[in-house]
Amino acid sequence: MIVLREFKAQDAPFIISTLNDEHVTRYLSSKIPFPYTQADANWWINQGSKNGLVKAIEVNGQFAGCIGVTPGEFEYNRSAEIGYWLNKAYWGQGIITHAIDLICNEAFINSHLNRIFGAVFSDNVASMKALTKSGFKQEAVLKQAIYKNGQFYCSHIFSKLK
Repeated sequence: MIVLREFKAQDAPFIISTLNDEHVTRYLSSKIPFPYTQADANWWINQGSKNGLVKAIEVNGQFAGCIGVTPGEFEYNRSAEIGYWLNKAYWGQGIITHAIDLICNEAFINSHLNRIFGAVFSDNVASMKALTKSGFKQEAVLKQAIYKNGQFYCSHIFSKLK
């Protein structure tokens, strides 16, 4: 069973091990520290995860990852960006697709959001498939819009409307 919940202090070791896996962080924002420390996890659990609609992903009672929807500001306040990461042990099982469905439903029902979008690195085919399976449509491809670890990537923009 897949559940979205608030983060707990006991999630810290799992967050640290997941975010120190370069396979997991390869397509994540470089604003996530690497290496990821206990202090980083404590900050995330107590402060960082409190901005926007951010939840831990739990699978059969075990911490598996994170998903969140961060609203825009000012004239973009009816639009929000989705972001997520999942421990490698849970890849390929449809978990992130289900978590996307859960968080989008919660966001559309409990907020004034009308649009949720995701920006995906060009090589992250699995994430594109998950968004598409959850009803997101590709809107654009921004050529060489992402630069990480000395490499350019196109940014594929997907969105879902309420």
